[in-house]
Amino acid sequence: MSEAAQSGGHSSNPWRAVLRWILAAFFVAAGVAHLAVPDKLLAMTPGWVQFAPQVILLTGLCEFAGAAALVTRPLRWWAGVALALYSLCVWPANIMHAVDGIEIPGLPSSWWYHGPRLAAQPLIIWASLYAAGVVDWPFRRRRA
Repeated sequence: MSEAAQSGGHSSNPWRAVLRWILAAFFVAAGVAHLAVPDKLLAMTPGWVQFAPQVILLTGLCEFAGAAALVTRPLRWWAGVALALYSLCVWPANIMHAVDGIEIPGLPSSWWYHGPRLAAQPLIIWASLYAAGVVDWPFRRRRA
């Protein structure tokens, strides 16, 4: 278990704090999109997702809750795990959006957008875990 995880996900590292706030803003923005324009997100939701409109609403609310919890010390570790898992679970929708060439007004449809977007997903997953103090990798100090 990492040193940060042992201390409840709290770290005095200022970069983690900055990253937490950046991720919180990112997830709040995504939550707003889920609530404001669910029809656009419905277009890229895989057909195997049951009750897709309700799932989009629920995921938007979860993004708000995760963002708030990420900047709240007692909930931070759990928020990092939850947001990482959430980011993993929405990856199929991002893949479908790219591969099927689904046009969504306001979003680019070229691979200049989709390529970096898909490649960023593992970074978002890692950032959620790192910002919450779940992992230290790759910045862990070597023991003497």
